Amino acid sequence: MSLDIRVPIGLLFLSLGGLLTGFGIVTNFTNPGMYAMSLNVNINLWWGLVMIAFGAAMFYYGRRGAAAAAALAAANPTPDAQEVPRPGHFH
Repeated sequence: MSLDIRVPIGLLFLSLGGLLTGFGIVTNFTNPGMYAMSLNVNINLWWGLVMIAFGAAMFYYGRRGAAAAAALAAANPTPDAQEVPRPGHFH
């Protein structure tokens, strides 16, 4: 089994983006003065949403690549290791 690196990276960005978005939503209502230095732009919320979108894309394309590899392997089966004659071994 081969794991496409995009799947764990996508999950990482989804989880961190969810945490950052949640933090941005909570602080928007509890401490709105926190964003005064950024011209009242909720940076945590917007970058959390960007991270969620990136993580979702990475996860989707990683799963899609794994499904395509499985379909390709099913279309082109390789012989079992027991059926392949090895050099030096006689059947």
